[in-house]
Amino acid sequence: MKKSIISLALMAIILSCSTNDMQPLLNITTPSAYVINGESTTISVIDLATYNTNTIKLGSTASGGHSSHNSSDEIVFPHHIYLSPDGTKLSIGVPGVDLTEGHSGTHETQGKILIVDAKTGQILSKTSLEKPNHNSIFSPDGKEIWTTLMQHDGKTLVFDAQTMTLKNTISVGNDPAEVTFSANGKYAFTANGGSNSVSVIDIQTKKVIKTITVGAEPVGAWTGVDGNMYVDNEVGQSVSIINIDKLEVTETIDLGFTPGYVAYNQALNEMWVSNAGQSFVYYFVKENNKWKKAGSIQTGLDAHAIAFSNDWKTGYVTNQKNLTVSIIDAANHKKIKDIQVGQKPNGIVIKN
Repeated sequence: MKKSIISLALMAIILSCSTNDMQPLLNITTPSAYVINGESTTISVIDLATYNTNTIKLGSTASGGHSSHNSSDEIVFPHHIYLSPDGTKLSIGVPGVDLTEGHSGTHETQGKILIVDAKTGQILSKTSLEKPNHNSIFSPDGKEIWTTLMQHDGKTLVFDAQTMTLKNTISVGNDPAEVTFSANGKYAFTANGGSNSVSVIDIQTKKVIKTITVGAEPVGAWTGVDGNMYVDNEVGQSVSIINIDKLEVTETIDLGFTPGYVAYNQALNEMWVSNAGQSFVYYFVKENNKWKKAGSIQTGLDAHAIAFSNDWKTGYVTNQKNLTVSIIDAANHKKIKDIQVGQKPNGIVIKN
């Protein structure tokens, strides 16, 4: 059984002190935003007090949606980024293909998981997968790394965060993208783009306990601290809201545009949705217990990932075709400024 699990998943190759060895180590000690630049193959580190930036180089710059080399060891188009619970490490999904134009189609690249020191920028480990992955994320206790294999016969994989050895292979729906966790730390949610569903996995038992039908081609079930998961349905142009106590869709919002990302702001009780391919984030408010579009915020072209500061007062939006991150005054829904980053910025995470 162990051999079959390993062969299904990958050649779990871990290389310490890898691609960025020649880069001087950083000393990041202030609250910062870490921005993945897919085409530049870098991380822009934005100091949240001064807006000065540092750059962590992960590999060679990609072009035309593909690698400039053929080495299976190379890092190409890093995508989403997450912080470990203790704030010391970053986990990065590397699908090896440009996903900024959408997630449909079959991708034959090898995915990777990168673990990076959040203070110094050093790559601590690199694990190669058989198929592309959309993200990699630390479990709520920090002891595991979860990712998916973006293939028709979808899998969610669980690794030991210390050794990067494969622990579990969980069958989910077709063509899974993002895997995320509920705020209560009980469930993992895998968005199955090819099945129009979300698989709910018990974190302790590693078993799928429910499959929930959502809109067409879901990309991620984004975590809300309000007890909901917010699912962006790319082709369906909608958001499905899953209540984590009921484990069912309680509301579907038809957007009329393609969502890039969904984020819930606790202080404002607002849902923010980026308009993929356009220069706006729309914000929604509750009216008669239903979400209603209340307005828009100007960002940069191809607004994508959204993150908030710890006090919820500031929003950060990556603009994939503008090479910027927009800094937003959340309460007033106004852009403060744009920060220049690398090419095709995608995922973002805040370290306070």
